[in-house]
Amino acid sequence: MAVGRHWGWASCTGSCRSSVLRPPPGAPSSSSSRAYSCYSSSHQLCVSPVTTTLSHINNSGIIACLRAQSAEMAMKAACAALTGGISVLEIVMSTPGVFEVLQQLLQDHPTKTLGVGTVLNASDAKTAINAGAKFLMSPAIVKDIVNDAQGSQALYIPGVMTPTEMLSAYEAGAKIVKVYPVSILGGVQYISALKRPFSHISMIASQGITIDLIGEYISQGASSVVLSDAIFDKGAMDERNFDLIHQLAQLAALRGSEAVQRKRSCNLN
Repeated sequence: MAVGRHWGWASCTGSCRSSVLRPPPGAPSSSSSRAYSCYSSSHQLCVSPVTTTLSHINNSGIIACLRAQSAEMAMKAACAALTGGISVLEIVMSTPGVFEVLQQLLQDHPTKTLGVGTVLNASDAKTAINAGAKFLMSPAIVKDIVNDAQGSQALYIPGVMTPTEMLSAYEAGAKIVKVYPVSILGGVQYISALKRPFSHISMIASQGITIDLIGEYISQGASSVVLSDAIFDKGAMDERNFDLIHQLAQLAALRGSEAVQRKRSCNLN
């Protein structure tokens, strides 16, 4: 049986296109229409792109992290994951043609939240934003990106390892941080310990997380988790088994949604 025959991997076109929304009268001209992701005729609601992206990450519970050896492989693997139900996808900077892949995926899947990961300098950050990235992620706090991110339409997610780094990132303006490498630092227990003094800081758990641990991480305080090999399985990538990637994406998306709903139910009770 031919692998990947169920989807048009070369160009996986999304089912809908986003419309251009105009800001209300009197809004700052520099914001333009892009500064508003929704707008009602009664001028009741205007949500920034950063807020929308943050909401999508929190609602999903997972961020799929893709690194590939070629642009073609990246496109095919990304399409398998996105059609499998992944709504938030990070493409790592080391992927050849990362920005071209991002732009094509944004055209094919305009309703998905797509970003770039392992961004280590302001130059790459600017290029990613110009290519349409909704969020940028780093394994550490990159001060130049933190500064440039103020007022940007892309959400910046710096990486932190210690309580000091977490507080520093938050005080510098980070709306959410990535705890990395979480498995080495203590896994679920480390997230739980961090949330006690930092309940006001949103956290994404990243590194070495498996699908069966999504629920535990979210119940103990993570807003979302990053899944890399758990979705883009190394063997599947090597064998170009996009059916398996699609199936893993379906399972991960389901587990993420269930975990988020359970956490919200517990909070209501």
